[in-house]
Amino acid sequence: MFETAELGHALTKDEYNERVPHLRQELLTIQRQLADAPFPVLILLNGVDGAGKGESANLLNEWFDARYLETHAFDTPTQDEAERPRFWRYWMKTPPRGKIGIYIGNWYTQPIVSRVLGNETDEVLADQLAHIRNFERMLSDDGALIIKLWFHLSKKEQRRR
Repeated sequence: MFETAELGHALTKDEYNERVPHLRQELLTIQRQLADAPFPVLILLNGVDGAGKGESANLLNEWFDARYLETHAFDTPTQDEAERPRFWRYWMKTPPRGKIGIYIGNWYTQPIVSRVLGNETDEVLADQLAHIRNFERMLSDDGALIIKLWFHLSKKEQRRR
């Protein structure tokens, strides 16, 4: 279910700036091909505070064609959302086939934060993760491609920022 991309290298600012035009063109080409695809793409941005989730979402919004992109930042559920099944608000924001949805503060946020803060037991976390797997299975069974990205910083780097 998970694949890891461990990036043990860095680019200089000049190398990055040199590669950007090509990368932007590649993303637009892929997005144009996806416009005719019979499935939606969901990009889940997760990670520690200060790791660049918002900055990355802004960059993707700048680089992609906005006609085929939806971005959703989820925070505390509204009263209406809280009165419905837990995954309802995410389901309602699922992009249509051929479009990309970027999710910040998605269905992983609450279980992870609750566990890190010590508010949930291992058993409760396991139950929440089982519900997440079922939700994602339902999305993927309907054809959705789910891309999960985790942004990490060391505690030292978090304090520095």
